[in-house]
Amino acid sequence: MDAYDAGTAARHGPEEEQRDAPFAVVVPPAPGALASPEPRTGVAALSLRYQIGAALALAVVAIAVCVHIGMVFLHVAPPNTVTKQHGKAIDDWIYPEFEQNWKLFAPNPLQQNIAVQVRAQVGTADGGTRTTGWYDLSAQDGRDIDGNLLPSHTQQNELRRAWDFFTATHDAQNRPVGLRGALSETYLRHIVELRLERAAAAGEGGVLERVQVRSRTTNVGPPKWSDEQVSDRPTYRMLPWWSVPADEADKTDRAGRVEAVAGTEEDVAGTEGGAR
Repeated sequence: MDAYDAGTAARHGPEEEQRDAPFAVVVPPAPGALASPEPRTGVAALSLRYQIGAALALAVVAIAVCVHIGMVFLHVAPPNTVTKQHGKAIDDWIYPEFEQNWKLFAPNPLQQNIAVQVRAQVGTADGGTRTTGWYDLSAQDGRDIDGNLLPSHTQQNELRRAWDFFTATHDAQNRPVGLRGALSETYLRHIVELRLERAAAAGEGGVLERVQVRSRTTNVGPPKWSDEQVSDRPTYRMLPWWSVPADEADKTDRAGRVEAVAGTEEDVAGTEGGAR
């Protein structure tokens, strides 16, 4: 019997023995035997009471940061309705620990409309003189720019830069300050003379003898939602009469001088910028 069994095993081989073996039954582990979760860390490891406390602390810090950023923004921003109404509270928050020495906008956006106007005293052909009305040169530039997709640099900046150049080199009494005062007067005078000639202000047979420039400044109205009150009455800055030299009667020659003066202004500005 043993030999017979041995022979049978020899004939069928080990694979047959494994095939005849009974299947193993896999028993799932009990629920309590599952692997325990990893321990919680950070805020999640705290109890509910401490989690609420941490959330409140984070909210307070976030609010303080937002308030500080807002105060700094209002401090460095140009004057506006909020800073005018709450300027003391902003200053109390900023000074002295958080003082800022820079500005958010450079230059600050204008809150006024400034128009440069000119009139002339003309010598007539019969030997008399007459004074023209005021020519609004800024309004003329505005009309040339309005609707123009590619306005020229002259239309946009020549007159504005000339007026800024003049006011920066003169005091409130229109007296020159520094070495560039005379240059700014000559530059502005040449520009207004050219504009008057283009407008044929002298008329037929007339000659420009003197010109006078003034600025008309009006405040930009506040928005509808603001209770700020500003005056809508224009203010004027009147310059003295400037005589037109006799050798400047040639329009072509004067145009060349305007370009030369403009180039001199840029050279002086560049020299000062390099010196600084």
